[in-house]
Amino acid sequence: MARRQFMTRRPPMLLLPALVLALAVTAGAPSAQADRPVPFKAGEVLTYDVSWTTFLTAGSMTMSVKERQVGAGGARYYLVAEGAPSSTLRKLYALYYKAESMLDTRTLRPTVSTMYSDENGRKRHKISTFRGNGRVDYEVRTASVSKSTVTVDPTAQDALSVIYVLRALPLAPGQRPFVVPVVDSGKSYSMRVTVAGRESVKTGIGTLPAVKLTLAVTNVNDRAAGTDTLTLWMSDDARRLPLKVQAGLAVGSVQLTLARVTG
Repeated sequence: MARRQFMTRRPPMLLLPALVLALAVTAGAPSAQADRPVPFKAGEVLTYDVSWTTFLTAGSMTMSVKERQVGAGGARYYLVAEGAPSSTLRKLYALYYKAESMLDTRTLRPTVSTMYSDENGRKRHKISTFRGNGRVDYEVRTASVSKSTVTVDPTAQDALSVIYVLRALPLAPGQRPFVVPVVDSGKSYSMRVTVAGRESVKTGIGTLPAVKLTLAVTNVNDRAAGTDTLTLWMSDDARRLPLKVQAGLAVGSVQLTLARVTG
């Protein structure tokens, strides 16, 4: 029963860090033509091993910068994250997640984000369209379709694009904590980001120096949103790779550890 509760009740931000994180751009606005400098590029693929409590390998996840697209509205990074359980857990509960986000290369703000999930045959497709000035059109497709419009902070990020925005910021121990607006599944959240220090982290690509971030996510009523603790370790180098994520849950803990990097 505990395993089933984990699969059905965890917040989407946890496993698709899409599970996990959101951040506003704090630097000044770039010029109309220039891309904002970022430590990632099209073709990058990050693969993670996912563990859950007593399961050393509960599944895997990939985060990819598929391409840099240029259209009428300007240039955008096409980001994709996919996650699925291991073969052992799949026998207990079939699960698949795919998140996508279009991130403006100049402002580092999302224009469209989607989340597709298949939980034991229960399929759901969520689409958030960022209209600017804090308006987000939210649509959920199941056997039927529901639509709504929500008002959020104009700088709000979705759960996938924020990972890449965090990588682009100059984070260092000693700086003051800051609050980040988050929008997920048609709801607004706030994330308090604290740079906790520096540590060495063991990963599939070696043991690397990292900056440790602690994140506290709350809803509009200032109540904790689904997790007890959320911690991210980011490589303390030019690539700013997300090396490890830990999330505490009511039924255990989830950890994502970088296994390999391509691109």
